Amino acid sequence: MGSTTNPRIVQCRRKGLAGVRFEALSKSYPPRGESDPVEVIRQLSLTIEDGEFLVLVGPSGCGKSTLLRLMAGLENPSAGEILIGEQPVSRLRPAQRNVAMVFQSYALYPHLSVRDNLGFGLRRSRKRTVVQQIEDQLHRTTRHFPQPLAWCSPREARVELRVNEVAAALELDQLLDRRPKELSGGQKQRVALGRAMARQPDVFLMDEPLSNLDAKLRASTRTRIVDLQRELGTTTLYVTHDQVEAMTMGHRIAVLNQGRLQQLGTPMELYRWPSNLFVAQFVGSPPMNVLPVTVASAGTLLLGERRLPVEGIVADALPALEGQNLNGGIRPEHLRISPATNRNLPAEVSHSEVLGNEQLITCRLLDGGHLVQVRADPDLEAVPGSRIHLDAEPTGWRLFDLLGEAIARPQQSRWSDDEPVLPNLG
Repeated sequence: MGSTTNPRIVQCRRKGLAGVRFEALSKSYPPRGESDPVEVIRQLSLTIEDGEFLVLVGPSGCGKSTLLRLMAGLENPSAGEILIGEQPVSRLRPAQRNVAMVFQSYALYPHLSVRDNLGFGLRRSRKRTVVQQIEDQLHRTTRHFPQPLAWCSPREARVELRVNEVAAALELDQLLDRRPKELSGGQKQRVALGRAMARQPDVFLMDEPLSNLDAKLRASTRTRIVDLQRELGTTTLYVTHDQVEAMTMGHRIAVLNQGRLQQLGTPMELYRWPSNLFVAQFVGSPPMNVLPVTVASAGTLLLGERRLPVEGIVADALPALEGQNLNGGIRPEHLRISPATNRNLPAEVSHSEVLGNEQLITCRLLDGGHLVQVRADPDLEAVPGSRIHLDAEPTGWRLFDLLGEAIARPQQSRWSDDEPVLPNLG
């Protein structure tokens, strides 16, 4: 799908938007035996703007999927509140929250056609009398009969219209009569997305929806989801373990660890200015290199016996920190392979990975024995055991105290100029 508005998708747009707020939200499970209660979410406060695409990342067990389940009403919070717009929803049944969830396993009904899977949520959204159910079934049964013999149910006609709109938007209109077992993985995922879209929810919840797809299909489906979200403008919470998905899909990323929010910001804010060591080593692939350094005079850091210059925002904070031992972080692209000098860092190559457009070299610094990773030209010969010299980019240093908290981090704007912007739905 291109960047221009698809008229078929416009028909699927929601009439209103709804932001989401988690206010001091906690979730714990009761103890088993003599163990303590298991805290999964701990006093989490987070605001997702109207129409925003927010990506949730963090290690396994950090509470990402639990947060979605709390939002969907599949779990009840132990404390705190969830709001959609200005309405508290923690005590509402799942059907009353107007959210739609896309699961990792697709969760399609195997005995239903694509058409009926897409319309399932619409048919269950309102109670029907027995007579209405019979009328709707007659409508579906006789839909291909000649006009005088076909039974017409206004309710079912509206469902069919909606299903056809969503199927056209997701290019499923040629698959409506197939069963899930006759579909590929990518087609099943589109049906799962379509079932969520058909309900026109206030909020989309997506729990690793692409993890079962192969790499090529994952990339194309990722693009489709981003385009659809921009067109629909629906507030979206998206859980993933995939670094590429996290960095390319969302307006902002929320990093969780042990049920606590570590940092919230645009992808490049988190990549360039992590708030702590956990974020620095979790966001980015490969992660940030972290080395023990001592703050020296004249805007420099000491790594062993080597004096390394620092420039930029971090350099302005160094005079007040002189003599302190800190953790110095530097991304692999900020270490360059250079000719030997007194200032650069000699290292021995451990191994290398050629990835086509670049090469990732893992090497051990001769001064201190620390392992670091370096992005290099793919044509560079990096034989294990060979000697190289690394030059650290002066503006690439990030500093963290011994507790892991970032030092000299600039104030971030709400949205960076180089980040995706929210859709204009006016």
